Order: sequence, then structure tokens, then C-alpha cells
Amino acid sequence: MTTINQAAIATLFTEARTHNVWQDREVSEETLRELYSLMHYGPTSMNCQPTRIIFLTTDAAKERLKPALLPGNQEKTMKAPVVAVLGFDTEFYEHLPRMFAHNKDAKSLFEGKPDFIHSTAFRNSSIQGGYLILAARALGLDAGPMSGFNNAAVDEEFFPDGKVKSNFLCNLGYGDASALFPRGDRFSFDEVCTVL
Repeated sequence: MTTINQAAIATLFTEARTHNVWQDREVSEETLRELYSLMHYGPTSMNCQPTRIIFLTTDAAKERLKPALLPGNQEKTMKAPVVAVLGFDTEFYEHLPRMFAHNKDAKSLFEGKPDFIHSTAFRNSSIQGGYLILAARALGLDAGPMSGFNNAAVDEEFFPDGKVKSNFLCNLGYGDASALFPRGDRFSFDEVCTVL
């Protein structure tokens, strides 16, 4: 693997920000497809890929989400060009014969083990959500991930069969940099890391 240049590092990490105010610019379905085509290469355990995404791109679709949002998240979400509802498939293991084909016993590791299924699906969908944010930034989009919503209400509205459970939401679009808050502090390496 090669090291990416400083401009790419800035785009993905050091200069990227979480946005709450959005420019009135459309995000095309083609861009969303390209975003997914990037994020889906990121690793997950046993290549399980549990994330399921619903991209809300119309006012009507976003209105369906609005009652589940905490009040402080409603306006910014309604004004975002796209809201990604990220969920995790609790039956992801059914696809392991295809996705993890070299291990013929992979599916059986999960069958009848709801806690193991949930922890694996939730963890890996969270990881995939991180890939979504980085893929969005790589394509020139800004992201506003959030967890301030009623999961049960989102599940009932968007995943009514009960197989998929919501993880988090991520607003996507072109952020208004003039409305950014000052960047919050970050822990230093020595505060949170240990090398053994």
C-alpha cells in the first residue's frame, strides 16, 4: 500500500468537519452509488457486511423521519440534501456462504445465538458507517452523523419487517463552512493510548 498525500489526509481527517448547515445543492443518485461503491470495500469481520442503508432524498421521505428525531436534530436534518438511515441486518449470517465462501461453517457460528448476532451486526455496521463518512468526504461531500433519534420509531417506519435495526443517521451534502462551530478538543495520544 502507498501513503496518501497530505491533501488527501486533510480531506478525510484533519480539515474535515461535522456539518449542521447545508448549501442548497442536490446530491445525485449517481454520487450515492459511487459513495457505496467506495465504502463497501472496507473490511468487516468475516466479510459480513451487515449495513443496510436507506437514502432519504425527498422532502416527503425526510418528513417520515422527522417525528423520530430529537428536536435539536430536526431542522438540520430536514434541510440536508440526503439523510442516510444506517441499519444492520440481523440475518446477515444468511449471506455468509456467499460473502465468506472459503469457510463453509461460517453461517452455523451464528445460528441460534441472538447476542452474538446483535453484537457482530452492530459493531460491523458501525465500522461500515465510518467508511461511509470517509467515502463521502473523498467524493467532496460533507457528513453530519448523529444518534439523537428514537430507534424504535425509525425501525417501525423504515424497517417494519423487524429484520433490520437502525444504528445511526448521517446527513450528507455540501456543508456551509461559514456556519461551523469551532472544532472541539481532542484527546492526546498519551491521554487515551497505551503501548505495551
